[in-house]
Amino acid sequence: MSLRAPPGFTASGAPRPTSTRPAMALPEPATAHPHPHLHALVEAARERGPLPLAIAYPCDRNSLESARAAARAGLAQPILVGPRARIAAAAAEADVDLGALRLHETADDPVAAAAAAAALCRDGQAQALMKGSLHSDELLAAALAREAGLRGVRRASHVFVLDVPGMDRPLLISDCVVNIAPTLVDKRDIAQNAIELAQALGIARPRVAVLSAVETVNPAIPGTIDAAALCKMADRGQIRGGVLDGPLAFDNAISAQSARNKGIVSEVAGRPDLLLVPSLEAGNMVYKQLVYMAGAECAGLVLGLRVPVVLTSRSDSVASRIASCALAVLMGAAAAPLEQAA
Repeated sequence: MSLRAPPGFTASGAPRPTSTRPAMALPEPATAHPHPHLHALVEAARERGPLPLAIAYPCDRNSLESARAAARAGLAQPILVGPRARIAAAAAEADVDLGALRLHETADDPVAAAAAAAALCRDGQAQALMKGSLHSDELLAAALAREAGLRGVRRASHVFVLDVPGMDRPLLISDCVVNIAPTLVDKRDIAQNAIELAQALGIARPRVAVLSAVETVNPAIPGTIDAAALCKMADRGQIRGGVLDGPLAFDNAISAQSARNKGIVSEVAGRPDLLLVPSLEAGNMVYKQLVYMAGAECAGLVLGLRVPVVLTSRSDSVASRIASCALAVLMGAAAAPLEQAA
């Protein structure tokens, strides 16, 4: 029995161009690269020049190797924020030359280092914030503290950008990290944050699939009600810049054939740029399945603050961390003209 490749894929797994959106203002992906879409984003960010990046409590090998790699890639001017002695010990272990990196010394306390890194962003000495070897909630608490002065007009949320082998475009997913059980109003902010990141990556009018378990509105499944409301909010201009459709189940969101089989006529179904998940639990499972079962590589940012936040995981590869820094550069470059106009 022969198997028919799904839309967006060839029988061999190579990408098939199916998108009809305007061409992205990014270099063409190098097809020989294992993750060509993230590679293209890194190359685009490299052209924008390095971004001053405050790294909070970088007291382990991964943090320091990532700082060195981001600097060498021309993406960041790292500022290591934390205790000098502990950073120096980690640098010796990782064979990282601290002479090439700026150090902002603090007490040997992750919370103090996070607060100092946030203050550097507030005062304009850094334009992005990155997690070192402290807990994510410690960094986010510092960034969201009123005295940090980094809060924006919308709720903070996280967006992953995934390079899934066989897909002809990057795939964004939100929110898999920050908002556990978002309300409808929270989801509105999550969607807007993610749409603006997609636009910063060159996707002029991102297609947003609002996911649930089914593709019909069912009062017994609250996520379907929120999905329908979000689509109407987009119609009324409460969410701008993208085209939304939902509720969509994962199969008909990703597969045009599945959507046709169910009689779904949609500009989004089968070719989304962004998956908006109903909860952190759902999103976390989706992105980890794509990473660990489909071989995807991912990068990610926390948005909704005055500066982008690179929230890394201990399991992230150096390539993933570099790609996340590239997202911060591109997001910062997109925000700069808006800030100048204001």
